[in-house]
Amino acid sequence: MVLHHLGRGASAAQAVLAAYHEASRRMAGTPGLLGNQLMTAVDAPDSFVVVSRWSNWDAFAAWEGSAGHKEQTAPLRNFRDTSRERPFEIYRVLASY
Repeated sequence: MVLHHLGRGASAAQAVLAAYHEASRRMAGTPGLLGNQLMTAVDAPDSFVVVSRWSNWDAFAAWEGSAGHKEQTAPLRNFRDTSRERPFEIYRVLASY
């Protein structure tokens, strides 16, 4: 899973949503991408995160290293949470039920 942190204030919610939909359209059909979700923090409506699910590490790494990666995610770039050292985190599943 990849978590991409976004934030620009509650007034930007509609713009974040529009950028998310555009980036999702651009990523449609990406090999290995199982889906993604735009989430907002319950206690901080000006904080957003995109959670992407991938079939495996190799599929994600191939996409991340591809020339199209930056173009596909460009609509969300202006909303990166720059207060964080890194605006994204990558997680591997260790266990699940």
